[in-house]
Amino acid sequence: MGSRIAIIDADITTLDVDAIVNAANEALAPGGGVCGAIHRKAGSELAAACAAIGGCPTGESRLTPGFGLPAQYVIHSVGPIWGGGERGEGAKLASCYRTALLLAAENGLGSIAFPAISTEIYGFPSDRAALIALRTVRETLPEVPGVARVVFCCFGSESRALHEAALAATGDA
Repeated sequence: MGSRIAIIDADITTLDVDAIVNAANEALAPGGGVCGAIHRKAGSELAAACAAIGGCPTGESRLTPGFGLPAQYVIHSVGPIWGGGERGEGAKLASCYRTALLLAAENGLGSIAFPAISTEIYGFPSDRAALIALRTVRETLPEVPGVARVVFCCFGSESRALHEAALAATGDA
């Protein structure tokens, strides 16, 4: 299963995969960080497609075309804002990864790239987020055999190291 998972340090907006995941806000509006970069690269049609959806609850995912991106689709996953870990943030973050993978499978997508959802602007501790991400993806992959490749697209060597450590810690699913 490890061969289905790759961890890289790159700009997610440049990846040639079927879908990239946007660390979105509940309004699915252009924002900062990864979300802002994806919206800028995709073009104004992405904001219009997101507005037509009308939002997305925390922990869920929605699909739009990729427009100006190399990726054919964008899966918008709304991660939780860190509040100390006592408000179900871990379960909501896990749900982001799970619903994104299920949405990819439902739409026949074979490759997907994730950013580090809820870290940075939303304040989720990066080490905990990486462990939740890798554990959830490993647990979900048997349910989505058509998803042949999952890329964790890290922004910087520190994030990459945390994801590599989480991959090693989660072992085989």
